[in-house]
Amino acid sequence: MRCPYCGDDDSRVTDSRDTEDGIRRRRECQRCGLRFSTSERVQTTALLVVKQDGRREEFHRDKVRIGVLSACTKRPVTAEDVDRLADAIERELGTLGRAEIPSAVIGQMVMERLRALDRVAYVRFASIYRNFQDVESFQKEVEELLQARPASPELQAQLSLPFNGEGTEGKRRGGRKAASIRGKRT
Repeated sequence: MRCPYCGDDDSRVTDSRDTEDGIRRRRECQRCGLRFSTSERVQTTALLVVKQDGRREEFHRDKVRIGVLSACTKRPVTAEDVDRLADAIERELGTLGRAEIPSAVIGQMVMERLRALDRVAYVRFASIYRNFQDVESFQKEVEELLQARPASPELQAQLSLPFNGEGTEGKRRGGRKAASIRGKRT
């Protein structure tokens, strides 16, 4: 294993630990003395993803991870949560015992897990995955999400969009509702 600091090939393992997805090793470079960690994963036969247009490409866990990370941008989701989600999908795909998996199956797995992890991230991912073309598509998805499980008032506020004809101007500038509330306070 090449040292990331000095580039030397000679290192020794000081500690090994089993993890869910492989082995984590702590190494020490024999030349510079600095320590670094490596992860080893069991390489199984290549899993092929069948795209909608019929193309086939090798499954890459990092593609799932990047898609989920972008959906979770500015959400209270940790990198560890995203890694666990990607690991779980990779493990589940491995247990299916199939050499080829349709991309739709992978997308559905991601959406199911995102729905449980963070519902706003779920809607973001669904909008890209299902290729929403208009506001009505968002509205339908949010309504289905809200019907599936009652959300807290804070989450409903995060998910609510101005679908019922009420624009965002009144909310930002203190429209009629804000004015009537101010009138009652005085």
